[in-house]
Amino acid sequence: MTERQRALGVHRVLEPAGVLPQAAWRLDTSPDLHPDEVRISVQRLNLDAASFRQLSEEHGGDGDAVRAAVAGIVATRGKMHNPVTGSGGMLIGVVDAVGDDSPLGLEVGQPVATLVSLTLTPLELTDGLARWDGRSEQVPTAGHAVLFARSLAAVLPEDLPQETALALLDVCGAPAATERVVASSGRRPSVAVLGAAGKSGCLSLAAARDARAGHLMGVVRTEQEAAALRAAGLADDVVVADATDPLAVAEAVGRPVDVTVVCVDAAGAEHGAVLATADGGTVVFFSMATSFSAAALGAEGMAADVTMLIGNGYTPGHAALALDLYRTTPGVRALIDPRVHRS
Repeated sequence: MTERQRALGVHRVLEPAGVLPQAAWRLDTSPDLHPDEVRISVQRLNLDAASFRQLSEEHGGDGDAVRAAVAGIVATRGKMHNPVTGSGGMLIGVVDAVGDDSPLGLEVGQPVATLVSLTLTPLELTDGLARWDGRSEQVPTAGHAVLFARSLAAVLPEDLPQETALALLDVCGAPAATERVVASSGRRPSVAVLGAAGKSGCLSLAAARDARAGHLMGVVRTEQEAAALRAAGLADDVVVADATDPLAVAEAVGRPVDVTVVCVDAAGAEHGAVLATADGGTVVFFSMATSFSAAALGAEGMAADVTMLIGNGYTPGHAALALDLYRTTPGVRALIDPRVHRS
């Protein structure tokens, strides 16, 4: 096996052969480390919003059933990889062991958050998720995880509660990508964020403002969310529309915007996002519930001349940006803190 293959974690793939860990059905979770690996003693998982919503809906909100489903996925696949949504989340824990050749710069005893998806992270749980009620995205647990040479992790900040840092780092790719798109436009683009009252949505609004966006619009699904977003002061306009109803989104947004950022956790928001975006504009999809075939074929069917970007979760400096937006933006804290406390 080549050094590159090992750095990507190919040696941990049990089936099928010849794929990378994210595409694998099952991973090797052995705690015995290769020289370039790091072992994490796991303290808490953060399930991504699309995955948690799908599991909750499938099991009718039954927390015990959701807990059993997550435990079953991890036990079967050696990672948290929802077979329906294809998504996972991330985790926090303490560095337990570091291979002599690891390039990650981590030290034993450091509290860290992984910045790569649980869908490619070897994970073994040892407590049966006994401390989790199955009703929140954050999952207290125990076990171990393995990071590869090409994995990413951030040392947890000392000034924030771990649960808050976990919630922020789980979605830190969204504001970073939004900032990049707005800043690179060469002007002050109008921006609409679908799912603007959620974690990634409110951070994306704050990032767009800092990047000198023009008009900011937040699209939310309920009047309660609209009231909270207006009180937070992150958007110039707040409208209520079901993101999965494309005509309702288009009517609510009105004049199409230059940049649309999709942060909803429900499937079916692709066509509304395209309709909300002006010709020559950009749509950034930051929802794991997105169907990229629906987005591409829908745009074609609407003769929409828009650039569509997949938010891949990684932009250099994304972790620091999200943490700083939380620290410096009262409106972001006002929206995120109740969600974390509820979790």
